[in-house]
Amino acid sequence: MLIYGGPTAAAEQFVIQEIRFEGLKKVSRDTALGYLPLQVGGQYSDQLSDQLLHDLFKSGFFNDIALSRDGDALIIKVVERPSISKITISGNKDIESDQLKQALKSIGLEEGEIFNRSALDRIERELERQYYSQGKYAVQIKSSVVAKDNNRVDLEIDIKEGKVAKIRRIKIVGSSAFAEKELLQQFQLRSDKDAGVFSSDDQYSKIKLSADLENLRSFYLDQGYIAFAIESTQVAITPDKKGIYITVNVHEGDRYSVEDVTLSGDLVLPRDELAALVKIKAGDVFSRRAATESAAAIGERLGREGYAFSNVNTIPEINDEKNTVRLTLFVTPGKRVYVRKIVITGNDKTKDEVLRREMRQMEGGWISTDNVKRSRVRLQRLGYLEDVNVETPAVPGVDDQVDLNVSVKERPSGTLMAGMGYSQAEGFLVNASISQDNFLGNGTKVSANINNSSVNTIYSFSYTNPYYTDNGVSRGFKAYYRTTDSSAANVAAYTTDVYGGAISYGVPLNEYDNADVSLGYENTQINTSASTPLVYVSYLDQNTSHYDMYNLTAGWSHDTRNRTIFADSGSLVSLSMDMALPGSGLEFYKIGGRALRFMPLTSDLVLVVKGEVGYGDSYGNTSSLPFFENYYAGGSQSVRGYRSNSLGPSINGIAQGGSVKTIGNVELVFPVPFADQSKSFRLSTFFDVGNVFDGLSRVRGDEMRASAGIAAIWLTPIAPMTFSYAWPLNARAGDDTEHFQFMLGSFFF
Repeated sequence: MLIYGGPTAAAEQFVIQEIRFEGLKKVSRDTALGYLPLQVGGQYSDQLSDQLLHDLFKSGFFNDIALSRDGDALIIKVVERPSISKITISGNKDIESDQLKQALKSIGLEEGEIFNRSALDRIERELERQYYSQGKYAVQIKSSVVAKDNNRVDLEIDIKEGKVAKIRRIKIVGSSAFAEKELLQQFQLRSDKDAGVFSSDDQYSKIKLSADLENLRSFYLDQGYIAFAIESTQVAITPDKKGIYITVNVHEGDRYSVEDVTLSGDLVLPRDELAALVKIKAGDVFSRRAATESAAAIGERLGREGYAFSNVNTIPEINDEKNTVRLTLFVTPGKRVYVRKIVITGNDKTKDEVLRREMRQMEGGWISTDNVKRSRVRLQRLGYLEDVNVETPAVPGVDDQVDLNVSVKERPSGTLMAGMGYSQAEGFLVNASISQDNFLGNGTKVSANINNSSVNTIYSFSYTNPYYTDNGVSRGFKAYYRTTDSSAANVAAYTTDVYGGAISYGVPLNEYDNADVSLGYENTQINTSASTPLVYVSYLDQNTSHYDMYNLTAGWSHDTRNRTIFADSGSLVSLSMDMALPGSGLEFYKIGGRALRFMPLTSDLVLVVKGEVGYGDSYGNTSSLPFFENYYAGGSQSVRGYRSNSLGPSINGIAQGGSVKTIGNVELVFPVPFADQSKSFRLSTFFDVGNVFDGLSRVRGDEMRASAGIAAIWLTPIAPMTFSYAWPLNARAGDDTEHFQFMLGSFFF
């Protein structure tokens, strides 16, 4: 008996003793029963019949449903919707197929599942929305449902992405205080006429526009326009959907100045000390940035005293009649917080105490934001940690304690190399070396090296313990034997045989300054040949060609870099003195200075400025600075674009070096496009200038050589590598230029 065949059929009431389904194939009986609003033993009625059909259709599994009765049994006859046999996506480039299929799966469109047409319509609308957000308004999405046997279908989604709509014009309406050109400088988006040839700034993006509008708002608020408002924004699309016109309607309002700035609340620290941190004063044009920076500076100062959860609110009192604003910085220091414990994780090789000795924040002490930051910097500067992350979670159930969680990621700290290679400066070489900056995980540095190249034959061993004493005094030893053929290094012909050793100490003067001293012995034999310049032979005849030297080296450095590898802030300044002590076979000295400054321009761009000077001379009975101690310039570590050691005074076209060196470099470092998260690769553009001179009286600015170019820095698992391509800017006749250069084993800065 049919009890429901359409919207006008009436249901007969009866007590259900059995529920039977007919037509189920893909959908299980238990799944279908789960959607029913009734069960065996219940009373069947008109209202229940309507609800049953509604719930079953809502499940999305069925195309047709009919109800009938067989005695006390309810018969539910269904026609299932087809299942999805295959999903094919074509034409998509900006959004990957796997990403699209994952989106389809999230709404139930997956191979083997029941097909739901409404879900497919939703995904089409969502895809259009995503492409619109990328500025591709001409996108076309066509979906086809192809029927197959056994109640199955194939889904074919064809996407024609089209091109990104170009911004034809950006217009700001309602502005009078500033020229439109100045306001548009706050925007990242540009019209197609103003964008660069290879720039994508003329491609419309809703996200970028929102950021630009916020930049515009910040600009006005920093110029004193407190009542500034963006009243509306219109984005018009050309009929062909290839062009975008953006109109921003603004209300500037009046410009406000600061009438007074006061500090209020629980100041904790002396008022004068906190007032000195306020960057906005009475009489200044109001600036939201200055007010925000003032509050942040006070918060940081409180953080140094253990008030980690302090809060500084800026409360404005606006006088619209006088166009002034009174600012109150209300200080709520909260409770003083101390560190319960320091937990270090991720140091699988490095011993825990090696990292803990770098910590400037102590367990059990008041937390200091400066000490926490400094601890992180010191860990980053160890060289064998790739990443350092510090968190200060509150201790549960306590409002005045935090834990200091330090998670580190180690990088390979040692190298083992053996084989053959080639260097531009030294030619073919055979080497075997082992070096470890974190020997046995205890932070000591050990290195042994055998190097045989066309320039040098070197056997050396060195050992340095950075914590010879508990307060950070380091001690190191080194022993070496070296022979050098200078003619193979682009300089005059002579050879040297040197052996020696040294002991060195480093003493931390404070958190940023360090002094070091080294005392060594060196035995040197200078050998000449028929090709050796007569001036060199004469020097050796006048002085000596075989001598013992007792060497004293002393230095000082001031280092505020945030890390040693790929630093992006801070500076390094160092002074050094290298002296052959009285009683040595030759008596001379060399002094030098070096300065590096890292200035972050944006989150990705770092400007590096480097300067280096050196001066050497003799004393006592030695006639002049030994020629084999001369400075040289040119090559991948000084003025790129000129052959290694080729600049400066020369004899018959062969570089002689000089007693004075001056080098300057400016470099703009940026990440690799499309791989900006890489921590092992950087690109840069640079400008180099410098030369060497034979005495201070011969230093001339017009003799400086300059170059510009591009460079790549790659931190490989074996050793750092630097490649550069430079264009000499003022090379003269006789200069030995070299565009492409590379360096293995050290950084340029």
